Amino acid sequence: MLKVCKFGGTSMSSSIAINKVTEIIHSDDSRRYVVVSAPGKRDNTDIKITDTLYQCFREMKSTGSCNESFSLIYDRYMGIVRDLGLKIDMKTYLDNVKKGIESSQSPDFAASRGEYLNALIMAEQLGYAFVDAADVIRFNDDGTFDEDTTNDLVQEALSKVDKAVIPGFYGSYQDGRIKTFSRGGSDITGAIIARGVNADLYENWTDVSGFLKADPRIVNNPERIKTLSFRELRELSYMGASVLHPDAVFPVRVSGIPINIRNTFAPQDEGTMIVPHYVERDEKNIVTGIAGKKNFAIILIEKSMMNSEIGFSRRVLSVFEKYGISIEHMPSGIDTLSVVVSEEELKNKLDNVIMDIRSQFKPNTVEVYHGIALIATVGHGMSRRPGTSARLFKSIYEADVNVRMIDQGSSEMNIIIGVENDDYEKALAAIYHEFIG
Repeated sequence: MLKVCKFGGTSMSSSIAINKVTEIIHSDDSRRYVVVSAPGKRDNTDIKITDTLYQCFREMKSTGSCNESFSLIYDRYMGIVRDLGLKIDMKTYLDNVKKGIESSQSPDFAASRGEYLNALIMAEQLGYAFVDAADVIRFNDDGTFDEDTTNDLVQEALSKVDKAVIPGFYGSYQDGRIKTFSRGGSDITGAIIARGVNADLYENWTDVSGFLKADPRIVNNPERIKTLSFRELRELSYMGASVLHPDAVFPVRVSGIPINIRNTFAPQDEGTMIVPHYVERDEKNIVTGIAGKKNFAIILIEKSMMNSEIGFSRRVLSVFEKYGISIEHMPSGIDTLSVVVSEEELKNKLDNVIMDIRSQFKPNTVEVYHGIALIATVGHGMSRRPGTSARLFKSIYEADVNVRMIDQGSSEMNIIIGVENDDYEKALAAIYHEFIG
């Protein structure tokens, strides 16, 4: 058995947390490759190290130095090393990082240093080798991830070390410049390493015991999801379930490596297992989970005989492409087409979009509905159980909620509805209690 373990920011936030991580790793000798995030918040009043590093870069750009912001970085890391009793020369590493930030042209270098420094500390703490992500994770010149080169580099580098710590969140271009993933990208790094070493399991350690079937801020004490598929994970993550970066499934999906979400602060909990294959559900568990997000807009276009106009939908979408607006959903009828987009995406662009649609397509009407929340009900078992949709809409009706949009894929693995923002919590809770109890 070979395991790759990734530990998130909360798991690496302090010397106390790092000691817990050390116990977890040493308790299982198959945990040979460890990916770490930058230190997260120690409490609600704290600031994440990555946010402070971004502030360092902004201070450097405006004043030519980052002395004020970097003092917070210095104190945090020196305190961790002191409390762990390590002999590592952290002052030299910190001085070099500060010089690097003050001479860098991109915020990516600054942002990546939280993981870099934490990985150095963790390698010293465990007695493992340190492997810099910049040496094994490669990006193309256009900023896209170079999957094949990276996999070759990971295989070559880690075949030479039995146990290693690798910083998450970043890699490099061919010329050595640092490039980061999006926030939460350490999850992706962990998956990349798991694929590269052909791990049997990718453990992702965080501060929760796996995925829940609904948002605990809306549903009191929701059930934990014991097992879900990669496809179900993608659906739930996209709709707001944020335990794992949604792109983290792609590297391990190629090799069929399962992911186990575990809790650093409750290591006895089994967590959630994410597997590459279909998950059979019993009658009680036909719905895997319910997730959603607020603040969408629906642009409703009505035009007689639009269904007979070849390329009509494509040409409508080209208007949104022109303004760099991503489309969430596009339910349609014979004479109507609804385009669902994030309110944030539409900001300062809506008037131009409507003007272009009216001038190019001469529709009968164009209406915009703001303040829409989307709720996704997800589960492989839904497709094999007649009446699932009926139960869902019955629960919404009994909750006195009006449905503004319905979108169901042909796979029947998810049903997405749009409701008013004000009805979001009520609708999600109603669906949960109908299917899960």
